[in-house]
Parts: sequence; C-alpha cells; structure tokens
Amino acid sequence: MKGLESLERFRIDITDHVATLTITAPPVNSQDRKFREEIIKIFDVLGAEIDVRAIVLTGDGKIFSAGADLSERPALLQEPGGYSRHNRLVRAAFDCVMECPKPVIAAVNGAAIGAGCVLALVSDILVIAEEAYMSMTEVDYGLAGGVRHVLRSFSPSDARLMIYTAKRMSGAELYRMNVASVCVPRERVVAEAQAIGKTIAEKVPLAIVAAKRSFGLTEELPLRDGYRYEQSQTAALAETEDTKEALTAFREKRKPVFKGR
Repeated sequence: MKGLESLERFRIDITDHVATLTITAPPVNSQDRKFREEIIKIFDVLGAEIDVRAIVLTGDGKIFSAGADLSERPALLQEPGGYSRHNRLVRAAFDCVMECPKPVIAAVNGAAIGAGCVLALVSDILVIAEEAYMSMTEVDYGLAGGVRHVLRSFSPSDARLMIYTAKRMSGAELYRMNVASVCVPRERVVAEAQAIGKTIAEKVPLAIVAAKRSFGLTEELPLRDGYRYEQSQTAALAETEDTKEALTAFREKRKPVFKGR
C-alpha cells in the first residue's frame, strides 16, 4: 500500500475492506521507538484509505505484545528531555488507535503485557484467545502507567487488582469480566476478529465513522449532551450519498453499494 511500503515491525493484508495488521517484532513483539513510529504512520494511512472499513490488530506467533522494550530506558535518562519525548511518542502510539476513524478489533492471540495490554484495550472490540492473558507488570519494574486505560475496561476493584498485583488475567477471566467480547481457541481468534470486521465493512461506512467518533467524544459527556451530539451526526449523515443509497436499497429490497461519501 502506498505510504506503507517498507515496514519493519508490521505486516498488512487487506481483504473484503478489512485490513489485518500483524505485529512482526520477534521474539516477543515488544514495542520500541521504531514500533511506535510505524504504528502511528500505519493508522494515519489506513484511517484515510477509503477501501479500508475495519482493522484487525494481532500479533505474529503466540504472543500479542510483551509490552515496552525496556532496553531503551537507560538511554532516556542520559538524554536531556528524553523521557518527555519518549512519553509523547508512547501516548501517540495509543492515541492513533483510539482516534483512527475505522473500528479496530484486537485479536489477542497470546500474552498482552504492559503496553501490549494497553494496546489491546485502546482497540474498539476485543477478541481473545483462550490461551492468552493480559497483565500490567509495571509494579514489578518500578514503573507506572496504564491505569487510566485499564479503568476504561475493568471494574474499579478488578482494575486495582490488576495494577497492584500484576496478576495475569486469562482469556476466560477477561470474557467473564466483559473486557473481551469473544473468547475462542487461539487458532480461531484472528478469523473471529476478521468476521466481525467483515460485518462492520458491510454497513454504511460514514455511519460507522460517525459512530466511532461519537464513542470517542461522548464517553465523558453528560447523557443529554452526548445524545444531542449523536443526533447532529444523524442529521449530517442524512445528506450523504451512502445514507440515501442505504434507504433506497432497503425500499428496493437489494444489497446496497456504498462509495464512502
């Protein structure tokens, strides 16, 4: 794909308007500076690509992502302003997933640790393998981070249990906690996520973009203000070609053809 010709930490495949983005950073799919620079670029490009309507994010092999590459940390202390630049890049690497206009389905195929756990949690929908687990191990290494992201998906008690103890939460536990929407054997996790992506891709593209925007903007708004914003989105969509095509196809009892406008 144009703009993504020379990736070192990822592989991209696009089928039926669904982009499958696979982390390929052996041996444990850790997140270093190159990883973060590439993921920001990838989500900027895929977010603007009209042929992509949903994105599946997974890891190569049996690990989703083991988190931050801690070998980079000592150098940050020697570099004036190093930690500030590093933290800004880390935030951007998560924000690009949350802010991408296309829904992101995390297919958690294995361990998702620390920053790997957060990367899964900032996705829109979480599909997890039975063999997988998520954990926040910052307290084991004298670090801090991820609390706010964990609180978005876990109950207050479970969030604190996870952060304070670095407990491994299994796929089955995460499904029981309603953190994950689907829990299946590892060999099915990507296919399940892709099936969800394909279903999303069949909907009115601009309506999906509007829905994701609404989730992002209304999360902390009062109910009345949030719903008023959503109504403004519906009014704007009514003037688009794809919404008119969806209504016409419904009346004519045929499958709609969307153009993304």
